[in-house]
Amino acid sequence: MGASFGRVPGQLQSTWLGVAAAAGLATVALGTMAWRHARPRRHQRLQQVGTVAQLWIYPIKSCKGVSVSEAECTAMGLRCGHLRDRFWLVINEEGNMVTARQEPRMVLISLTCEDDILTLSAAYTKDLLLPITPPATNPLLQCRVHGLEVQGRDCGEDAAQWVSSFLKTQSCRLVHFEPHMRPRNSQQMRAEFGPTDQVAYSDASPYLVLSEASLEDLNSRLERRVKATNFRPNIVISGCGAYAEDSWNELLIGDVELRRVMACTRCLLTTVDPDTGSTDKKEPLETLKSYRLCDPSEQALYGKLPLFGQYFALENPGMVKVGDPVYLLSQ
Repeated sequence: MGASFGRVPGQLQSTWLGVAAAAGLATVALGTMAWRHARPRRHQRLQQVGTVAQLWIYPIKSCKGVSVSEAECTAMGLRCGHLRDRFWLVINEEGNMVTARQEPRMVLISLTCEDDILTLSAAYTKDLLLPITPPATNPLLQCRVHGLEVQGRDCGEDAAQWVSSFLKTQSCRLVHFEPHMRPRNSQQMRAEFGPTDQVAYSDASPYLVLSEASLEDLNSRLERRVKATNFRPNIVISGCGAYAEDSWNELLIGDVELRRVMACTRCLLTTVDPDTGSTDKKEPLETLKSYRLCDPSEQALYGKLPLFGQYFALENPGMVKVGDPVYLLSQ
């Protein structure tokens, strides 16, 4: 090309250079647009800060978690096969969410999936088998999660009776979030989230990250130990210091990039024993209040609730596995 370039007349040469420059600018623009999903690693320093120790999906909000060895990170949370994080919800007759804050025994209900069948299980209760996808003839219900409207497909009378019979306190229904439904916008609950951060039935964030060291530090202060599942994290990290997750702004796990949004405030749900469904409504919450309150400058954001674990949002999707190294991204 160098030999022929010299024979191009001046006007054509200027035109050619203009086209080339425009093409170059277009390439830069496209590269900028793709930055969110394909950031060049060579321009970033990677510092390993830990290892993925546990992955948890909580199919029904407030019910038992499912430990998985690998999962897909989607914009709306972890997915493993047909199991998705907080894509099922228990509601009362008015359509309001029912959680373990009001019904502690909910933590004993599990939802698992094999082939095309969902199984609802709980201690001393006969399993209930359901189709993975509720029939399209089942009604769409308007539900409310923390005051925000969101749809759910009713899972049928058998599911409603099973859940209500187990809880024994009120009439409940089970609903499922479907792909065509409009998610809740996280920013409507917490202004710190981005305009595209969305969830189905989670409180606000698609990802909660907690370190084993933070949990161990808390347990060293308690008379009775608690588990990670008291705090319902999605990703538990080992090999770091206590509360190291508080300062991780951007994480890389395989191809997955996660952006820290804010700390997670803790409520009465942490006092529910995930193995028994009982609660004393005190610990570990009272101990956390003794040393994990926010800085006074952040009280407008967090109030007087203790902080434990960090909320993250997805920047780049992919698969994560137990044993994956966790890197801190820094420019």
